[in-house]
Parts: sequence; structure tokens; C-alpha cells
Amino acid sequence: MASKQDRQGDPNEDLARLIKQAGASHKSLAVQVNRIGAAAGVPLRYEHTSVARWVNLGMVPRGRVPEFVASALGERLGRAVSLDEIGMYSRSGGNPDMGLDFARDPVDAIRVAATYWRTVDRTRRQLMSNGFAIAAFATPVTRWLTKPADAPIAHQGGRRVGRSDLDELWNAADDARLWDSRFGGGNWKASSVTECLRLSAAPLLTGTYTETIGRELFAATAELSRVVAWSAVDTGRHDIAQRHFIQALRLARAAGNVESGCYVLATMALQAFLRGHPQEAADMAEGAYERGRGHAAPRVLAFAKLAEARAHGRTGNTQAAKAALGRTQELLDSIRPGSHDPEQLAYMTHARLATDATEVHRDLTDPKAAFAWNELAEPMPADRFTRATGIRMAVLATSHLQARELEPGLTAANTSLTILSNVHSTRAHSYLHDVTRALAPWKTRPEVADLIQRTRTELPAAA
Repeated sequence: MASKQDRQGDPNEDLARLIKQAGASHKSLAVQVNRIGAAAGVPLRYEHTSVARWVNLGMVPRGRVPEFVASALGERLGRAVSLDEIGMYSRSGGNPDMGLDFARDPVDAIRVAATYWRTVDRTRRQLMSNGFAIAAFATPVTRWLTKPADAPIAHQGGRRVGRSDLDELWNAADDARLWDSRFGGGNWKASSVTECLRLSAAPLLTGTYTETIGRELFAATAELSRVVAWSAVDTGRHDIAQRHFIQALRLARAAGNVESGCYVLATMALQAFLRGHPQEAADMAEGAYERGRGHAAPRVLAFAKLAEARAHGRTGNTQAAKAALGRTQELLDSIRPGSHDPEQLAYMTHARLATDATEVHRDLTDPKAAFAWNELAEPMPADRFTRATGIRMAVLATSHLQARELEPGLTAANTSLTILSNVHSTRAHSYLHDVTRALAPWKTRPEVADLIQRTRTELPAAA
């Protein structure tokens, strides 16, 4: 063999599928690759065993060989074939746009998502260097708002997808949400869910399934990708989160599930808000709500309105923020026993509304209203919603400091620090760092200096 190969270990199902579609044998493809290489001035001596290693072990030949493989398959298929399509993205730096695609065609969308999930860990360093860009949401959001649901599709590929496979994906998402809420996005469970996307969801997307199974498969993987994205947001990995959100939104559309897409887009709005783009976040949340009307359950619509309220609060738009909070409460009040009510949003309760409303009014510099909402948030159990409770206490502390009430501010801040010291969440910790900055006017007081020092030593700096 003329060149070394990067060893991966996972089968390259994309390459196997294209070889089958092209009607090529491993031997004939090796011969064709050698011929194309020779014409390009690159002597090669690949055999059928080389192709078998590319397919079965996911090994990627170095140099220009992946280009030759794509060209060989393109000649047979009569169309251009990309490196991503054959699962042989660049080993040196990866594709900087990987995961940002929102393909129009559902078949292409499934391929893009599966490729991204199989490769994201291998290209993480390159992706992280690109950072979060609000503009990257423009095309996905526009395309989803224009057409939130695709027609159902079936697929013939690898092993047949069954009910037990779908249950595994839903259960993984349920477990991840619980662990994320209690221990933060940096808990060990988060990495296992990412592995579930790579090792379970991605192969299933290229498997064999009916239209009905396909719709639920896409919905389950959309939710799993949304959960992983939120965990990444919580730990400050916004670049990776953005890509997972985009793939989640695209698969929600492939599932024909407007409710799922509404939920994903509203969560994307929260990321935009947290990254300092509240105006865009308000537009995204409002779009999710308007598109979801008539399709999504009241609890999902309430989540979208709450995200909108948070964005308006950050911009200082009191009227819009309070209107969105009011609509959120109306939607929660409208939920009736026995009605359609997705389990993954069970946390979206009146107590959750009050928790976020406390923060909205802190942003509006209205401590009196923040105190009132905080009392309504008390029923949220701290043993399950640990992170949310810790954040709320930090927000309460800042609100007390806005009112120039140092002692209750310190009490709330110390409570928050005790709770959040056991939570792996860059996002949650940033709230306490906000408190220490608000304490600047009292920094010479011993009890204040002690809290500031404890926060700096017990929590990592905010990202």
C-alpha cells in the first residue's frame, strides 16, 4: 500500500452504502482508485483488503487518496461525491462547517446528521476554534419556519430499526435530562449520551425502517441531540452546542414533528440569549411560538413564551417581557389532565415560570417584583432541580444587592454557593461570579471578602 492510514475503529457505513449503490466490488474500487491516482501523478497499490479496512474499520487513507475514492465513486454514480459523503472528512483540520448544514432534502439531512455525530469528537478542537456565530442560525431558522415538517420517508440500509431501539434513545434522553438538572451539563452522564448519538443513533439513521418508525426515530434523535446541545451550553461549549441544535432542528423537521421543532428552536433561542444576542433570541422564540400554535402542546408553547420573556427582560423591554410572562402563565393554566402533554417538558411548571420570572425582573432592575416571583418559585424541589435552585438563589442575591440589602444578599449568595459547588455547570457558576461583581461596593467588609474568595476558589471562572 502506498500511503499510511488513520485508524478510527468504527465501520464507515456511508462508504459501504455508496459502494453498494455504485455496484462496485472492493477489488474494482481499489483498481479504479489506483488508476485515478496514477493519472494525478500519485502512484498507488491498493488492493481489495485496503478497501475492506476503509469500510469495516473506518480507516481513512492519508494524502489525496480520499479525493480519489470520492472521484471513483462519482464516476460510477454519475454525480459529484464529497468527502463528507463517504465519511472521509479531512483528518488535518476537519470540515469547519460540519454540523452547521440544514439540508433541504431529508435524505441529505439524515446523512449530514449521522456523519456529524460519528465525527464530532474527532474534530472537536477544530470546531471549538471557530466559536459560536449567531449568523449560523439564520438559514436553519428560516428554513424551519418556512417548512417545519417533511413528508415521511422510509429507508433501506443497515439493520432493521425496531421499537426497542427507539425506547433506548428515548430512555437515554430522559436519563440525561434528569442528570443535567441535578448535576449540571458537565456530569459523566453527558458524555455517555454523546456516545449514544455516535454509537446508537447514527447507525440507526442509516439502517432499515418504515415511514412510521422513521418519523419516531428522527423525533427521538432530535430530542437526544437537543439534550446534548443543552449540556454543551451549560459547560460553555457553545460551538458544539450550536451544531447539535441545528441537527436537532433538522431532524425534527424530518420527523414531521412541529412540536419537537418548536421545542428545539425555543431552546436555541436561549443559547442566543446567553451568548449576548437577546434581540435575535426574542425573534427566534416568538417564531417558535407562532409556528407551534395549533401543533404544539400548551406546555411547549409556554416554554417558547418563557424564552421570549427572558430575552425581552435582557433588552430592558418591560412591557414585552411581562406580556410574554403573562401568556406563559395562561398556557400553563390551560393544561388539563389527560390532554396531550409531552413528558420531556414535565419540568415546565408554574414554579419554573416563577424561577425564570425572578431572573427577568432582576434584568429589569425591579427587585420588588423579583422577590415576589421568588416566593412563588419555592415549591421547585432543590434535590431534583439542583442547578435551577442554585441559580435562582444567585439571582435573588443580586436582586437584594440592587435594593442595597447586603445581609439578605449575602445569605442568598452563600446558599447558592453551597448548592452550586457540587454542580458541574459553567453557566450556573457564572451567576455567582455576577454576584461577586455586584458586591464590589462592599468588598472591604470581611464577610463580603470571604464570600468573594470562596467563590473564586470553590468555583471555576466563568467562560
